[in-house]
Amino acid sequence: MYVDKKQVMKALTNFAIEKALLDIGKPVLDKVTNKLQKEYHCYLPDCYEHPEYLDHVLKTVFGSSSSTIVKSIKEQLIENMDDDGICLLVQKIGA
Repeated sequence: MYVDKKQVMKALTNFAIEKALLDIGKPVLDKVTNKLQKEYHCYLPDCYEHPEYLDHVLKTVFGSSSSTIVKSIKEQLIENMDDDGICLLVQKIGA
């Protein structure tokens, strides 16, 4: 059985972002996903390949308070930092 590592990492990224946002509340998740779709025509899994989209949306919506969400995402992805896409995402959203 073949497993595409990139697809697995995209799913993991999606889960981490979604969980971090849902921990705050469903309206927060909805606001971020709607803004991603409206501004970039993308969804949460696309943030794996385009972390700058997530970074911009989080900073636009939450300002300096986005650091709490970023911290939660990083904590969930820390064990997978050996993946280039996840490493880049963590770097981009943390800058």
